[in-house]
Amino acid sequence: MIRTESEYAQAKLRLTSEKVRLAKQRTQLRISGLTASEIKRVTDPIKSFYLQLQKEVQSYERLKHQKFQAIDNLRGFGHLLISIRIAQSISQRELAKRLDVHESQISRDERNEYFGISLERAAKVLDALGVTLRSSVERGTLKRRASA
Repeated sequence: MIRTESEYAQAKLRLTSEKVRLAKQRTQLRISGLTASEIKRVTDPIKSFYLQLQKEVQSYERLKHQKFQAIDNLRGFGHLLISIRIAQSISQRELAKRLDVHESQISRDERNEYFGISLERAAKVLDALGVTLRSSVERGTLKRRASA
């Protein structure tokens, strides 16, 4: 996941260079006489990396336009906190100031996608981001144990 403008800029540059690299490698392999299936086999790992990086860049760009994914049963909550920060163009440094913690703490929390934080800490982060999180409860399919 891209978390900062700096990472985004680096990812965009890398995306461009990987696209050029992939095209050059395909051309060189064609010239060397490999078949289409052999070329595909050789270039698939590079293409896979390129597509993953492209997906991350697109995801960051969606966040900058405040388009969030829904979360279910708090799965993905840490990702949502990071997404909100990104969407508001708040740096990790700024969030750290707002929470009165060291910037490295925010970096560590985000690297771990806020895994294991308390509800109180989550509320403080939401407050520092100036957002309100609303939830709803929906009745789902209950898994019941068969009675003996």
